[in-house]
Amino acid sequence: MADESKWEKRDENYLNKIKNIVTDIRYGSVNLIIQDGKVIQIDKTEKIRL
Repeated sequence: MADESKWEKRDENYLNKIKNIVTDIRYGSVNLIIQDGKVIQIDKTEKIRL
C-alpha cells in the first residue's frame, strides 16, 4: 500500500511538471520517454519564431 501511494505521488509530480512545461512553451514539442509504464525522461524542444 505504501509503495502504491509513493508511485501515485510521483506520477502526480510528473503530471504537474508536464503541465507547467506545456503551459510555458509557445512553439515546440514535449517528448515523454516511458519505460515499464513510468515516465523516465521529459524532453522539451522550443522553437523561436521570428
